[in-house]
Amino acid sequence: MDIIEGGLEIKFPKMVKIKQKLPRYQIGDIRETIIGQFNQSKINEQIAPGMSIAVAVGSRGINHIYEIVETVVNELKKRKARPFIVPAMGSHGGATSEGQRNILEGYGISEENLKILVKSSMEVIEIGKSKEGLPIYFDKNAFLADGVVPINRVKVHTDFRGEIESGLLKMLVIGLGKHKGATEIHKLGFENFHWAIPYFGSIVLKKVPIIFGIALIEDAFENIAEIKALIPSEIIDQEKELLKKSKEIMARINIPEIELLIVSEIGKNISGNGLDSNVVGRFRGKQKNDLKAPNIKRIIILDLSEKTHGNAIGIGYADITVKSLVDKIDFPVSYTNAITSGDIYDVKIPLIMNTEKEAIALGVKMVNHDYPFQARVVQIRNTLNLEEIMISESIFNEIKHKESFEILADSLEEMSFDKGGKLIQKI
Repeated sequence: MDIIEGGLEIKFPKMVKIKQKLPRYQIGDIRETIIGQFNQSKINEQIAPGMSIAVAVGSRGINHIYEIVETVVNELKKRKARPFIVPAMGSHGGATSEGQRNILEGYGISEENLKILVKSSMEVIEIGKSKEGLPIYFDKNAFLADGVVPINRVKVHTDFRGEIESGLLKMLVIGLGKHKGATEIHKLGFENFHWAIPYFGSIVLKKVPIIFGIALIEDAFENIAEIKALIPSEIIDQEKELLKKSKEIMARINIPEIELLIVSEIGKNISGNGLDSNVVGRFRGKQKNDLKAPNIKRIIILDLSEKTHGNAIGIGYADITVKSLVDKIDFPVSYTNAITSGDIYDVKIPLIMNTEKEAIALGVKMVNHDYPFQARVVQIRNTLNLEEIMISESIFNEIKHKESFEILADSLEEMSFDKGGKLIQKI
């Protein structure tokens, strides 16, 4: 059904696939790197035979996460420890033990594959109170272990700026605080996270037997760029340095002005917000666009990733979406995540169109009503995979001679759709 004057039968922009020449920082052998970290005396001396050790794993889609977790588990076993897995993901998975277990199984992290227990529970222990009187909670199974080893990626957060953002400390405070702990700290609001995460984290480090953490950073291609095993006394200072490195090498869209961005998929495995606001430059908080994100007028989101399990957090950043995406939304899971974080805008539903063709037609008419085929359009798979993207003719004419881009097709082609209205030229 036509919903705007003049209908949606338009001449679509011509598009072409290009490659952004982003720098690579991939380490060599992941397993050997982790083994080397374990062979340090500062790590070896933390592990004693017979120790029960909770290995904490989150819901983020970290590249090679199974390989990383398996190697950590094997190195602990080698030293005669008794490792087990605990989900460290706050309210994700619908804030249920089964939902969180399912997320880990989606990454291959299961009792069958690792030959150890996965202790998934939402039960927590209060380990102290903050100076504001807020209770600090921690996963009961992990707290009762002889040691805890969190594994997490250090990266820029989507909702606040600070010396410490996403990483080991956030996992200790929010991920291992489970739904109850995550709810408490989110009462402070994201505007206070820049001090609250390191402050609450320092309390956890004193109260919980954290023996060391495995900190990772990724480059623009999701390659593991660095792996560090950090003992508790190192975590705060080293996480600050790793965050600086992560910001320098993160993925970006190197096109400063975009009228319409088409995002093929969003999901919790891609970003904590489903769609990384640092990549698209849309923020709920007061942080500035300090990471060279483009100026984008309108955003269309076409689908949810399979590994997000119906969690549509981030859909609120879009201006337009499609019915097929909305039909996939697990509303209890999505709403639980949004309510816990205190930002319900993340799950607000934008304009819904019947098909991708209608959504894109509406989008290009909104940014260039008279000449939609001249709209400045960029299409990406998601906000993690940004090496290969599609650009429209108007942008192509500006960048075709720049050395920072490589043209991957012989010619530009007008956007085309199948009989069901699905976009054919997907990234």
